Amino acid sequence: MNSGLLAIGLTTLDINAYPVDALTHTERAVLIKGLVCAPAGTAAGAALVAAKLGMKVALAGAVGDDMNGLFVRTGLESLGVDTRLVATRAGEATSSTLLAVESDGRRSSYHRPGAGGAPPLDAAVVAAARASRFVHYAAIGGATTDGGPGAELLAAAKAAGAVVTCDLISPRRGAVEEIARILPHVDYFMPSAAEAVFLSGSEDLSAAARRFADLGAAACLIKNGRRGVLALIDGAEQLVPAFAVDPIDTTSCGDSFCAGFIAALDRGWAPLDACRFAGMTAGLVAEGVGTLGALQDFDATVAAMDRYPSAVEPARA
Repeated sequence: MNSGLLAIGLTTLDINAYPVDALTHTERAVLIKGLVCAPAGTAAGAALVAAKLGMKVALAGAVGDDMNGLFVRTGLESLGVDTRLVATRAGEATSSTLLAVESDGRRSSYHRPGAGGAPPLDAAVVAAARASRFVHYAAIGGATTDGGPGAELLAAAKAAGAVVTCDLISPRRGAVEEIARILPHVDYFMPSAAEAVFLSGSEDLSAAARRFADLGAAACLIKNGRRGVLALIDGAEQLVPAFAVDPIDTTSCGDSFCAGFIAALDRGWAPLDACRFAGMTAGLVAEGVGTLGALQDFDATVAAMDRYPSAVEPARA
């Protein structure tokens, strides 16, 4: 029987500092509340959060042959993530981002491009996908993945019984063509609201969701921050409110939502209930700094769902 999650896509190192409200322009140190270095990215971030929630997780990604790459690999393995499919690219840097998070949650990002956007999609990854219960394809927008064998890999995973979820690195110029190739093999497509608008050409999220369904996605969950999620499942549209958390750092909320949704499905939760759990997962991550934020484990997240009220802003607004 297939088991666990295989995440495929972007792997980075994030260095998050909070609060950074101004540069000092001197060598004098300013004391801050939080400084976190952690694996991140659409695949590695989701893998780390899913492992924190108790799932068996493997990652197909890439790092450089530098100290940052060693840190990413060690961080993932510390929570039990299987990194045997994480390639080390000789002579390349690990994709890394420095994030200065202000007191009000705004952030400035400084990114060092590297190997992270070029995960392997070889025979070993296909074999792992066929053996997994869930495959999270978070590689759309990758320089080497768009136009590559991703569609064939997902078709093989689906044929072997996997549930396929999908997120984006970022929508490149040819992303519309890429999602047309990928979505017929996807059970749950989970773009952000901004990505949905870009890809569909419509600012109406309902219309965007139905556009993705027309392209082949079995279901679509559009993540819209504190406005919650617009879910199109089995042809029916539902607005799932977010939880009213007190956010500090929202950098990894999208990736953590995806991980929370998959972890809840793995426990047998119905999709809409899994959306609510995913929203709580993202909310707890936002209440801390970095990829894991204030997240503890699956049971603590379930308990938090009873403590936090729903946010009042509707997802369609």
